[in-house]
Amino acid sequence: VTIQLTFPPSFSSTSNKNMQDANTPGICEGYLMKRRKWPLKGWHKRYFVVDKGILRYSKNQHDFSKGKMHGALDVSLAVMSVNKKARHIDLDAGDILYHMKVSCCILLQYDAIKLTVSDYLHVCLCFTQSGSGRSLSFHAPSVADSGAEYFDACDELMCASSSEMSDESGLSDGSSNSEASLSKAPAKLNSIKNTGRRTTLPAVCPDNSHVGLMTILYNNIGKDLSRVSMPAALNEPVCLLQRLCEELEYSDLLDTANHTDDPYQRMVYIAAFAISGYATAQYRNRYKPFNPVLGETFECIREDRGFRYISEQVSHHPPISACHAESNNFNFWQDQRWKNKFWGKSLEIMPTGMVNVTLKNYGDHYEWNKVVTCIHNVLSQQRYLEHYGEVIIRNLKSSVCTCKITFVKSRYWGSDGSKNEVQGQVLDETDNIVHRFGGFWHEGIFCDTLPNLQCIWKPNPQPKNYMTYYGFSSFAMEMNELTPDLKPLLPPTDTRLRPDQRLLEEGKIEETDKKKDEVEEKQRERRKILAKRGEEHIPRFFRKTLDAAGKEVWLYNGTYWKIRDNAGFVNVKNLELW
Repeated sequence: VTIQLTFPPSFSSTSNKNMQDANTPGICEGYLMKRRKWPLKGWHKRYFVVDKGILRYSKNQHDFSKGKMHGALDVSLAVMSVNKKARHIDLDAGDILYHMKVSCCILLQYDAIKLTVSDYLHVCLCFTQSGSGRSLSFHAPSVADSGAEYFDACDELMCASSSEMSDESGLSDGSSNSEASLSKAPAKLNSIKNTGRRTTLPAVCPDNSHVGLMTILYNNIGKDLSRVSMPAALNEPVCLLQRLCEELEYSDLLDTANHTDDPYQRMVYIAAFAISGYATAQYRNRYKPFNPVLGETFECIREDRGFRYISEQVSHHPPISACHAESNNFNFWQDQRWKNKFWGKSLEIMPTGMVNVTLKNYGDHYEWNKVVTCIHNVLSQQRYLEHYGEVIIRNLKSSVCTCKITFVKSRYWGSDGSKNEVQGQVLDETDNIVHRFGGFWHEGIFCDTLPNLQCIWKPNPQPKNYMTYYGFSSFAMEMNELTPDLKPLLPPTDTRLRPDQRLLEEGKIEETDKKKDEVEEKQRERRKILAKRGEEHIPRFFRKTLDAAGKEVWLYNGTYWKIRDNAGFVNVKNLELW
């Protein structure tokens, strides 16, 4: 099989002797565009070299000759995704994910063949350093000889910015003293409090190592996995509505913020709350929550924490979960839409909604975005999770201060010292730093600019034998508990009454799979009936509107607690979801 490459005359001519024998490719080098590291956006030009199956890159050829490497990847361990139209190449080696593109026109007729990752990179790099308007033939190995194959990946994740020649700039390389400071912090250590609720689940989590996850994911590479039905053994016995509620585990930070007069210090506690919502993910990379069906609800009343919470699945395509919580100190709400992308060995989860908090003593309205969550080595039992990106917190009622939080992406060539690191700053109206804070989203956050040096947040200790119970925290362990006095007060759409999720919690895996199929099929039948009538599902407790920026949002309509406190759901018409 021959690949025909057409070279524009604008490129200088160099030797192409490395392309003459595809079976024994030599060293190949050249420039490609590489997407900048999180949280930076855009692309920059980098010098890549493929030698003996190892891809290395530097800022330029001179740096490479001096041994100044920015990264390296064993392409034999990587899965490649190619987008022909955008000329994008994505390499996923599990713990390393490179996004690259060819900056000029390359005509590869490769639909009929299969190339190894190394072979394909040799083609692209030799192309970027060849020229003179000639055509070059490359004899590709047969499908039988190929050890890997590429897939077309969706382009919607790629950044359209064109900062191609920018310097490789990133987060501060200065070492953080957060880890040392946490151990010295005078704050009292958290302890597991007795809430009178359950401390274990009815059954331990199942072993899902036998599940053919590779087949499922590879059949859906580049697709939105929220639309893919998974075996029950991959689930944990909570749904996404309950996972949103878990973000309120450290709601005491909002209580503290509501009694802090200084607006800059108040922002520090809001930032700590925004970070604390990610802590529950530390031990939750082996299973996924249930996807709520359309119309499913979940309530949570916590007298010990002083809030009550309601959530509802308001849309199925795209999946949107809306929630609202209220207390004497704050209101909290968000509607989250997730995009999931599988890159070959890593799974990226990208939330697109905004989180909102209002404080009742000061009238503040804070709003912030969420960062990307990436599960590495998703096909193995050694998978791990990280969050990366930038969070911007704004007070929509005041411009006195803003906050910038950076979830640091772990360095490919560094140690684990930067893993899960978080850095933050509170800025005044002129962008001067008022407060600095940092730490790790799974260990705690320390602020050294407050009047008293202190650890402003540490996660609660994990319960005994937590890894045998899906890695749940004590708060998560209580989430799906159904007590005899609570059951008659709930609407029949509440997640606690969902039969497949309850069966999984009881350890009945085969029954769970059957019931899960029935619940999903019933949802499809309801959607068909509505389509025949020309109708759409109308959410019961949330309404769709536009925010000040013109974005579509879902807000609580105030009816849930009125029905619960007065007539009761047993006396009103309810959806039959299962």
